[in-house]
Amino acid sequence: MDAMGSPWRRDEEAAISDLDGEQNERYHDDTDDDEAEAASPDAPLRGSARPSTDFDGLHLGRSKIPAWRDRLADRIPPWLRSAWSATVRWVQGPDPPRIFTITPVFPKIQHAPLALLDRYAPRRIQRFWLLIALYACWLLAFSLILRASSYSASIPGYGSPARLSCASRYWSEGSGCGLNGNRCRPFSNATMAFRCPADCHKQLILNPHAVGDQEVVYKPLVVGGPTDRLTGLEDEILSNAIYRGDSFICASAVHAGFISDSQGGCGVLTLTGEQPLFTASTNYGIESIGFPSYFPHTFGFLLGTRAQCHDLRWPALAISAFFTATLSIFTTDPAVFFWSTFIILFFTTALATDPPNLYDYPSLLSLAIGRFLPACFCAWVTYRYTAHRTLHNLTAQFEKTLLWLGAAWVGALNNETFDRIPIQRLTAHDIQAQPGAVPALIAVVFIIFSIALAQAWSFRLEGRMPRYLALYSLFVGGILLMLALPGLNLRIHHYILALLLLPGTSFQNRTSMLYQGLLVGMFVNGIARWGFDSLLQTPGELFQGAQQGTLLPEIGVVSASMSAITFGLGALPRWDARANVLFDGISVLVNDVERFKGYGGSDGTGWDQGEGSGNLTWTWKRHRISRHSAPDRGEELHADTGDSDADAEILTNLPEYFRFAYMAGSQVADFTRAGTWTAEGEWVDMKPGPSL
Repeated sequence: MDAMGSPWRRDEEAAISDLDGEQNERYHDDTDDDEAEAASPDAPLRGSARPSTDFDGLHLGRSKIPAWRDRLADRIPPWLRSAWSATVRWVQGPDPPRIFTITPVFPKIQHAPLALLDRYAPRRIQRFWLLIALYACWLLAFSLILRASSYSASIPGYGSPARLSCASRYWSEGSGCGLNGNRCRPFSNATMAFRCPADCHKQLILNPHAVGDQEVVYKPLVVGGPTDRLTGLEDEILSNAIYRGDSFICASAVHAGFISDSQGGCGVLTLTGEQPLFTASTNYGIESIGFPSYFPHTFGFLLGTRAQCHDLRWPALAISAFFTATLSIFTTDPAVFFWSTFIILFFTTALATDPPNLYDYPSLLSLAIGRFLPACFCAWVTYRYTAHRTLHNLTAQFEKTLLWLGAAWVGALNNETFDRIPIQRLTAHDIQAQPGAVPALIAVVFIIFSIALAQAWSFRLEGRMPRYLALYSLFVGGILLMLALPGLNLRIHHYILALLLLPGTSFQNRTSMLYQGLLVGMFVNGIARWGFDSLLQTPGELFQGAQQGTLLPEIGVVSASMSAITFGLGALPRWDARANVLFDGISVLVNDVERFKGYGGSDGTGWDQGEGSGNLTWTWKRHRISRHSAPDRGEELHADTGDSDADAEILTNLPEYFRFAYMAGSQVADFTRAGTWTAEGEWVDMKPGPSL
């Protein structure tokens, strides 16, 4: 019996052993297999005390009730279920997924810096001190450049120059300088030593600016220039060039040939008082606007005061680019590379290449540090969930330097690169108004859409498409929700655009390295230059300085002669249903200077201040210009008020330009466009629509 049973027992034991081996092999500790096993209907229940009821072929003890999902599925057409299942399988990607990695081109060349480091600094502590030395050298060189750029020598007799931005000017928009311009005094007998940055020809005025009956927009605001007219200042100001006080100072200095646009410069300007007849010209790449009347606040540039100071943004950029490139080719550590690059990018942008408009460097440094700390949090999230995947185990040193680091510098230099695209603000008003904005926007959207499709395909190949579809669905849903909020406007700044697009670059391939570096640079530029501007803004914040769409005064001319003109201003108060405001006053600009401000009487019959004849009229007398044959420097040209002056030369009557706006208390609404009182005493009505 034993002899006969022994072979059977051995066969039985071998079969059991084989079965145990198959079971052990099937349930080995592997994540993918565990997931597949959990998805299998025959998988054993783990961590449960209840037996499995997934298979109950005899239906013992209970009847099977269809679940609501089964009942819902029965109502869906089979072709639709099949299409949905195919879509889900396609979105989930291939099995196994394809994980992107970069194999260096010419590996011996790209690995040469690493081999050099292994040879001369093989120990970790040696590399640590080399990194500290690199940081110290960059900080020293960058600080010396900043010091030379910010603390220029004093101009003899005028002191240290004030740091101006490209948009600095004396005169404010509309009625901002107050009645007769008193808030913007002095008008003459004053000088200012100034310092201008480079590339001020790129500074454009973004909202329409009125110059008499003209409107200037999307170009540098420069009114006036060199003139052949006798001013009495020919021997004191450069090129006899006189500019209106609302002109950009630095662009005017370039236009006059006083400083270089490519390097900036220092010098002294002088206020030249009231001047007439501003000539238009194009000099040094900047076109100025003419103005055939007078303006109370003007300036020119003093001969012999130009100082040897330059905008050193390009040397500062060269220093930072050199040190970041050196670090890039000698390190494979993603954290060292990312954070070192981020910090150097940020402070180079904030202090040198595109600093905010502040007048001294201590304030500039304080603002930069204040913006840096919250920017670090955004950078940590970007590194943790996006950049680390791209940079981890990457040994293509020169490709990383060229694609990621090079693109990051391009993005950080947004003021020199993408600012050339004719889209200054991503608002419907600006896109419609700015020349070339619509085709540029179409091209940008097409490029972004094409890149998004390519990146989505990469997500599918890596098997990560479902989770990123969910993420971007949340992004889109949030944007749609913010668009629906009443009383607020959505404004996607370029730092927000960078944060939205960065998650889509979390691959280790060459195109993703390029896009990721570019977006990190754009984020750095947006925060370092402009700060964390809100994603949602009120119309007043979004269109600050722009036309408001308010009710415009209906103006009539009661009488006009060579010496005086009387206007009928209508009745006050006036209710503006669109703006939901009651207007109780009116402001009048003459030659873009506020010359009258009045409020309707409580009975609606006259001015509160007693001016006019009680029927809401206003009279203006001709403002004639006289000048002495040889005035002292800065002597203010004065108006002829009718008094005789045998020593004065009376100029021919000049045209004058009138604009009118309602007021609600101290708040001024939109001004009308300019009507012209000609030198011959005739009135030319204003065109319909508002102005600034």
